[in-house]
Amino acid sequence: MPTPPLLPKAAQSELLRALPDTQPWSALTVAQVREQSRLVASRSLQPLKIINPKSPGPACHAVLASYGGGLVAGDRIALRVRCEADSRLLLTTQANTRIFKSIDGSQAEQLTEGHLAENALAVVLPDPLVPQAASRYRQAQHWHLAPTATLLLADWWHAGRTDAGEAFAFTTFATELRVSVAGRLALLDRFALRPEEHLATSPATFGAYRSALSIYLVGPPGGARFRQLAAALHRLPPPGQTELHATLAGRPYVVAVSQARGNVVLVRSLGISRLALEPVYQAVSAALVEEELLGFSPLQRKY
Repeated sequence: MPTPPLLPKAAQSELLRALPDTQPWSALTVAQVREQSRLVASRSLQPLKIINPKSPGPACHAVLASYGGGLVAGDRIALRVRCEADSRLLLTTQANTRIFKSIDGSQAEQLTEGHLAENALAVVLPDPLVPQAASRYRQAQHWHLAPTATLLLADWWHAGRTDAGEAFAFTTFATELRVSVAGRLALLDRFALRPEEHLATSPATFGAYRSALSIYLVGPPGGARFRQLAAALHRLPPPGQTELHATLAGRPYVVAVSQARGNVVLVRSLGISRLALEPVYQAVSAALVEEELLGFSPLQRKY
C-alpha cells in the first residue's frame, strides 16, 4: 500500500511542522479483505510496538504498546493510520501510557496522522495517559476523513500517580486534535496545562477531579453509524444529571454532551478517579457491539 501523503503545511500543527523530513514513521493500514477488515501493512518503530490480536468480529483490532509501559523524555512517536474504503478499525492501547519525569527539560511527544477512506470506521479508545511528576508531554492528532467516513475517538488523561498521592505534579501537558472532512477543517480542539501556573486543583479548574475524558464523534449526519453512535453518546450523562450546575460538585463523575456541529458530537467528562469514569467507557463499548459497527465489545474483550 502507498504511504499516505502528509497533510498540507497550513493544516498541520506546530508539532507536525517541526518534524524533520527524515522523521521515521510507524504505520498501519487496514483494508477490507473477504468481508473482514484486516491489518494489511504494519511498521513499528521504537518505542512504539503495534500488536494485532485476532478479532472476534468484522473489524480489525490493533493495539499500541510501548517498551517499558510509557514514554521517557526525548521519546517521539509518529504514527500514520490508514483505513481503506469500507474497512473498520478498533485502535486501543495495551494499558495506561505513563509519561516519565524529565531530567534535562526535554519532553516526550506523540503524533498521530489518520486517513479514513469512503465508508470507513475508526474507533480509537486508549487507556489514560498518566503524566508523572516533573514530566513534559505533548501530543497532536490529525485525522482526515472522506465525506462518508466515521471517527469515534477518545482522549483520556489522568492527573498522575494518584494512588501514591501524586496529583498534577507534572511540568507541562498539551494535547491537540484536528479532524478534517473532505479537506475542510471540521474540528479543532486544544488543551494545555502547566499546574504551577494554572492552579489545577482550584474549584475553577479541576477541583477534586483527577481524570479527564473527552470523546469526539465525527461523521456524516445522515449516516446510520453516526446516528447510532450519536444517540449512545447523548445518553451518557449519569442518572439524575439533567444539566451542569454547581450542585454537581463532589459527584464521582460528571458528563457534558454537546452537538457541536451537524457532523460533530463532543463529550466532556471528569471523574474523581479512573474507576469513576469507567461507566462512560462501558456505555460506549456496549454501543459498539452492533454488527454494523465493531461487532464486539472492546472492554469485554480486554478484561
